[in-house]
Amino acid sequence: MHEFKTTRRIEFVDTDMGGIVHFSRYFVFMETAEHQFLEAIGSSVDMDLGERRIGWPRVAVSCEYRSPARFGDELEILLRVVRKGRTSLTYEATIRCGEREIARGRSTSVCCELQPGRDVVPVPIPGRIADRIEEAPQ
Repeated sequence: MHEFKTTRRIEFVDTDMGGIVHFSRYFVFMETAEHQFLEAIGSSVDMDLGERRIGWPRVAVSCEYRSPARFGDELEILLRVVRKGRTSLTYEATIRCGEREIARGRSTSVCCELQPGRDVVPVPIPGRIADRIEEAPQ
């Protein structure tokens, strides 16, 4: 799988005093789409693999805002895997309201072993997960 599509209706909590979606919420929308993508391939952002616990901390995020979204709007979020590395995934998210592009973002997450009291250590993406992920065609 190289892309995932989901929707989100804008709630009051997503908006600022001007009545438009606060810029920080787009990072939540992109992260939620990433979680749903991983669940769709039988994975999770936090999972135990035998004696190892892995997670996907973000190492880079960005977002460009094109048009405001408002309370009640229904957004479509298209998440695409634009790079699949040995330990990382880079996603591009396009957020639309109907035909109007609202925002475009990018994030990179690294597959890491998470052990209490120890440093977070990058590890190769486990085969059963990596086998289900492809880079999107350009």
